[in-house]
Amino acid sequence: MTPGVAMPQTAATSRDASHAAAIRIWLIVVAVLVVAMVAVGGATRLTDSGLSITEWQPILGAIPPLSEADWQAAFTKYKQIPEYSEVNAGMSLAAFKFIFWWEWSHRFLGRFIGVAFALPLAWFWLRGAIPDGYRTRLLLLLALGGLQGFIGWYMVKSGLVDRVDVSQYRLALHLCIAFLVLGVLTWFISDLSTDRDTVYLSNLPAASWPLAVLLALMVFAQVALGAFVAGTKAGLVYNTWPLMDGQWIPDHLYDQVPWWTSLTEDHLTIQFNHRMMAYALVVLALVQAVRVARADDPRVGRVAWLLAFTLLAQAGLGIWTLVSAQGAIPIWLGLAHQGFAAIVFIIAIRHLFVVNRARRR
Repeated sequence: MTPGVAMPQTAATSRDASHAAAIRIWLIVVAVLVVAMVAVGGATRLTDSGLSITEWQPILGAIPPLSEADWQAAFTKYKQIPEYSEVNAGMSLAAFKFIFWWEWSHRFLGRFIGVAFALPLAWFWLRGAIPDGYRTRLLLLLALGGLQGFIGWYMVKSGLVDRVDVSQYRLALHLCIAFLVLGVLTWFISDLSTDRDTVYLSNLPAASWPLAVLLALMVFAQVALGAFVAGTKAGLVYNTWPLMDGQWIPDHLYDQVPWWTSLTEDHLTIQFNHRMMAYALVVLALVQAVRVARADDPRVGRVAWLLAFTLLAQAGLGIWTLVSAQGAIPIWLGLAHQGFAAIVFIIAIRHLFVVNRARRR
């Protein structure tokens, strides 16, 4: 069966296609930067660097300390928070500089992404090159990115007074917004593809679309669960697999009162839920891949299998990270696990887009 029928091109549609292609390339670059931001954020967390800068200066904060006096002033401010007195008392200036540069790099990359989005957006807007329906969408995405910067400071602020680390709730919110931005970018990039005007034929099995939606939502939920694992350091306990605390289903799950606080505060429950979600995702992705393998559009089957294999790889990477965490998570493994989660989410959104395109015939 013919996979699709393309509409004939006119001068106007050719120009529109050229504009869409340019915007698509721009958004791909921004998406790559967001993935890098997720990875650098993971490094900031794994090196305990997130509280090293105790102020939020959206403009002037882009300039790092330039003199010894500036470094001493920044270090003095850090010494006033609980993390220094309770965890890093006696830290040298050289050690402080190490964690400072990680946090500064994370914030600077966030600023750079804002500029890399806002300036091209203004240029495309002035040239009238933005496709119909995308002006409002891109403005909302810009606003979401700005909100993410505020949420980042909201997260950091939670660790400056009564805690030695940031709130796991605010960490989860910060990471989820980053993935939301990445998901929206992926959808826009897919929608602006060169074959966006092609009509595809399909014989998708029943429930393929609901299952694609469920998979995307579950991957997003797994990101949130991973944030709670990271925020509570639940990955540093129960470092065995496949058994957990010597059991398939450990005792004392949901033991806190009220029980639902265990979801976000109990190490055992948090890690157990993260494990179970991983297993469920792998199984459902394999079921989806097998079911849609014979769809008329071969891309549906390809992206479904790609999602299944990447989820399986991510689960393996998570197990490797877990059993390797003896007192601390190896930084390179933690970064690989968090960075690859962004890749898995991109594929989940791409899978959702392709299934949606195919079901609309």
